[in-house]
Amino acid sequence: MGTRLKPTALEKMARKPTKASQRVGTVAFYGPDDKRASKMVVAVFANPDDEEPSALERWFTEGDARGDHRLARLAVDFLTRSGVHRIAMADRIIGCPHEEGIDYPEGESCPRCPFWVGRDRFTGELMGEASSPSARRAEALAMRLAKG
Repeated sequence: MGTRLKPTALEKMARKPTKASQRVGTVAFYGPDDKRASKMVVAVFANPDDEEPSALERWFTEGDARGDHRLARLAVDFLTRSGVHRIAMADRIIGCPHEEGIDYPEGESCPRCPFWVGRDRFTGELMGEASSPSARRAEALAMRLAKG
């Protein structure tokens, strides 16, 4: 996760025990690669077993959302107002900040985030054909082109 600071209010919320009937929040970070989180998404689930959130907020930054105290405060305030006492939070960036079907066509890879092409969002590892030497060279070229 980069530079480690003292536990944030979000991390403290992640450690609290929860009851089956309590609202649960999730916090996820997204970025153009696995180094910088440009987007933080916070969702609230009325019941832990719900598939869709009852409330959702997205915040963007030019810096790294994981160390942005202003965004952390906004997230904690949103979760508190929503009655959340417990959250689940990924320990890494879990994908591209752009949304399939909104920012780029369904079923395609994001043209602005070549790092994530062929990667497992949760491990960051290349999968299948994307892990071949030619795919890695193509990814490196795409990343150089994206940087301009």
